[in-house]
Amino acid sequence: MNTKMISSLVCALGLAAFTTLVSAEQAAAAADNGMSFDDKLKACGACHGEKGDKPLAPDYPMLAGQHADYITQSLKNYRDGRRTHPIMSMQVKALGLTDADMVKLGQYFAGQTGLTTLNIK
Repeated sequence: MNTKMISSLVCALGLAAFTTLVSAEQAAAAADNGMSFDDKLKACGACHGEKGDKPLAPDYPMLAGQHADYITQSLKNYRDGRRTHPIMSMQVKALGLTDADMVKLGQYFAGQTGLTTLNIK
């Protein structure tokens, strides 16, 4: 098994663990946009780290410190099929992310300290 396959498997297992924590009622609410933003943020944190600064696998991007519009547009592209990744494409749809959610996620992760925002001397 190569590293990419292992990383995808690990994140899929993490996602599966997260979804088992979400009741069937919450999952149905997510499809109707009833899932809270905090729940959606936790789902992102399952693979990218709570603050977007500790990706689960080395080939997953660090979101902390990225530009808000880049994150927002990436999420929209996953939703619309212009960008594909087996986990991300499914995740964006499963969470029922709205345009407002995507903007808010972009702003949240942009405001976190990551490699691009550290003052390294």
